[in-house]
Amino acid sequence: MENKNVIAVYPGSFDPVSNGHLDIIRRASKIFDTVYVLVSINPVKNYCFSTQERVFMLNECTKDLPNVIIEASESLVLNFAKSKNAQVIIRGMRNIMDYQNEITLFQFNRSIDSSIDTFILFPSTDNLFLSSSSIKELIKFDSDISPYVPKGLVNFIRDKIKANENK
Repeated sequence: MENKNVIAVYPGSFDPVSNGHLDIIRRASKIFDTVYVLVSINPVKNYCFSTQERVFMLNECTKDLPNVIIEASESLVLNFAKSKNAQVIIRGMRNIMDYQNEITLFQFNRSIDSSIDTFILFPSTDNLFLSSSSIKELIKFDSDISPYVPKGLVNFIRDKIKANENK
């Protein structure tokens, strides 16, 4: 049997990182030899956290995962995956709306490069309805976000979102 180093890319904006993202990263790190977590940079999107802050948050909460590498890029996810010799793009899917987006993206990517496949991971029950926008909304209404974001990042995330709110 061939011993193959399977490389995966998990792209996202991670604005901010949530326990849902971390759950997907941890589970993927058990399946694939190397997981690149790609902080996507879309110049037309308005982020709350800078690229450096998003990379910092992900590095902080994955430092115990030696096969996880955090990088940022403005390139097309498919091109980033090719540059890393990845065979798989990891996507999370929470609901039917995600399904509609993901199946379209899968077909589009497949038409460009059929050598890179898509691997879907469903969220754990605790993270089923979790999103970055729901975390921002909780902060706006002074609610506790500690069940939804990595422990060491609660204050960092809350303070940054609060500061952006007051601008």
